[in-house]
Amino acid sequence: MKRIALFLGTNIAIMVVLAIVMQMFGLEGVLDEQGVGLDLTALLIISAVVGMTGSFISLALSKWMAKSMTGAQVIESPRNAEEQWLIETVQRQARAAGIGMPEVAVYDSPDINAFATGMMRDSALVAVSSGLLRGMKRDEAEAVLAHEVTHVANGDMVTLALVQGVVNTFVFFLSRVIGHIVDRVVFKVERGHGPAYWITAIVAQIVLGILASAIVMWFSRQREFRADAGGAQLAGREKMIAALRRLKQSTEQPHLPEQLEAFGISGGMGRGIKRLFLSHPPLDERIQALQQQRY
Repeated sequence: MKRIALFLGTNIAIMVVLAIVMQMFGLEGVLDEQGVGLDLTALLIISAVVGMTGSFISLALSKWMAKSMTGAQVIESPRNAEEQWLIETVQRQARAAGIGMPEVAVYDSPDINAFATGMMRDSALVAVSSGLLRGMKRDEAEAVLAHEVTHVANGDMVTLALVQGVVNTFVFFLSRVIGHIVDRVVFKVERGHGPAYWITAIVAQIVLGILASAIVMWFSRQREFRADAGGAQLAGREKMIAALRRLKQSTEQPHLPEQLEAFGISGGMGRGIKRLFLSHPPLDERIQALQQQRY
């Protein structure tokens, strides 16, 4: 989904900038204990500050970024019956979910898609694509909106920020430890840090960041099941299943560009190791989970 790509992209960029700033101002120098070893306590504190800061700045910017990147236009005053229906549907669902009324927006895109984002449960953004409005029946679109409202009600973006922050912390921490070991053991640097430290730390941060993203994506897949269940409670299970089936039909069309799969509400498809990095479970699994639920 678009919110995942935007959030993770912003988070990575901020992490890189913070790391560069720390190096420019010599802040990583405090990690040396009298030029011999790493001060692991100081390193862990700095790692947590950098990791959490990057994650929560990403979260704070998520709504603005989503609007900017997609061109989503917030409905201030409904101009037609379709926009009036969108406002009324989200308002009804938000009230049932116990959250404040989100901003409702539409963005121009041929793919069937929708997203919700924002730092606060009571001031979120729910947006749908023009392709979704054209390609789905109202019952199906209602279920998609319920799915997104459930994401907001569950506080999924805040939880994702916390998970990403913890992951960032350990990636930053371990990459510096690895860089220090290589610098001392392989290149025999006795005091301070040589070029090997910086090069190794950067490479390790990239590699560990990629591996750690599998943890974040696992959490993302679990929350999609919960959002489907919440959408079924708000709009009806049959409507939610019908919406997922419609998404399945659209993603299986041969003309759909592969690069769009990861950004759609369906999250695309993957096999083998690629499955570890999917933000969404396969649609068949989501449909099956709804069919097996009893409520």
